[in-house]
Amino acid sequence: MSKRYMTRAAHVLLVAAMASGCATANPAAQSAADPWEGFNRRMFNFNERVDAAVLEPAASAWVRVVPEPARIGVANVLSNIRDLWSGVNHFLQGKGRDGLATGARVLVNTSVGVLGLRDPATGMGLPRRPEDFGQTLGRWGVAPGPYLVVPLVGPSTLRDGVALPLDSALAPARLASGDAGVAALTAVEAVSQRAGLLQASDLLDEIALDKYILLRDAWLARRRDSVHDGAVPADAAGIGGQQ
Repeated sequence: MSKRYMTRAAHVLLVAAMASGCATANPAAQSAADPWEGFNRRMFNFNERVDAAVLEPAASAWVRVVPEPARIGVANVLSNIRDLWSGVNHFLQGKGRDGLATGARVLVNTSVGVLGLRDPATGMGLPRRPEDFGQTLGRWGVAPGPYLVVPLVGPSTLRDGVALPLDSALAPARLASGDAGVAALTAVEAVSQRAGLLQASDLLDEIALDKYILLRDAWLARRRDSVHDGAVPADAAGIGGQQ
């Protein structure tokens, strides 16, 4: 399971847990956003099986074996590396102030935070502002296209799928040396992020009548909000919105 899946799942599980009691969008809007539902459900079920067989057990073992300070340090280092690409995307979106703030955050956490092991920048008023190239394309006016569940990646759209190769090429794992190093660091990142979702995923299994629909609608809503930094235009407010 890729680190991209876990990043997306973190957003999805958080929103889904909060939105579990809310009504979903109208069926017509859902259908417009998800014309490939049959394929997507098959990929969703495949990803769920891989998670249950591999990632969730590994994450549980990670929590049992690795002390909490070490787990937090690993998560902070990986986040610090991801912030570099976030800063680039802020500039590509024309958000120079956020780009500079993200650059300052990386500088503080790399120096004062000892190569990113700690996160003093947040306490100094420099919180994380995560961005990726899919969000950048959305800010440039590229419509999301149909909802898409990518094998071993998870929730996406056609637009984000196009952006995925570039985002993946600049992931923290790419800093490792050799294919084995990249694979090892990718695994560590995925397990680290999955460990933070163990309780949330258990809750989601309990509350969801249709886990696929709940996750899909929550992810699409969260993605629209991320693209527009919380200021979603009226014409993009529905499940089938264009941004």
